[in-house]
Amino acid sequence: LSEDDNNMEEYPTEIHDYLTAFEKSLGSVDEMLKTMMLVSRSELLQKLDPLEQAKLDLVSVYTLNSMFWVYLATQGINPKEHPVKQELERIRTYMNKVKEITDKKKASKLDKGAASRFVKNALWEPNAENEQTSKTPTKGKKRQ
Repeated sequence: LSEDDNNMEEYPTEIHDYLTAFEKSLGSVDEMLKTMMLVSRSELLQKLDPLEQAKLDLVSVYTLNSMFWVYLATQGINPKEHPVKQELERIRTYMNKVKEITDKKKASKLDKGAASRFVKNALWEPNAENEQTSKTPTKGKKRQ
């Protein structure tokens, strides 16, 4: 923005910080894209399991569509009225499905044997000593 610093009168000073942050973000995106382009897609996909491949594909297509959203906004086109909005929503739906699958994989598995032993031991079982005390009425209960 060094050249733009000289032209500060062209835009309100309140947005200067926003523009600086935006420029920095663009630089980060550019660096990330350069890094991703160094590795061939097929080589990268071979190292990933199918779920990770789906995540990579979804993040890639979401990023591309988000960048197109920004491009439309810079061209004065309302992206909310453009088909890119429905595409982003469709991608989010698939991202949520992948997240559900990932969460199910992370969820702990139920050990049915251990659970039944735990419940059985937690339940009260009458024995000869407890039966005698249970036959005597407790205070506060009405006899029928």
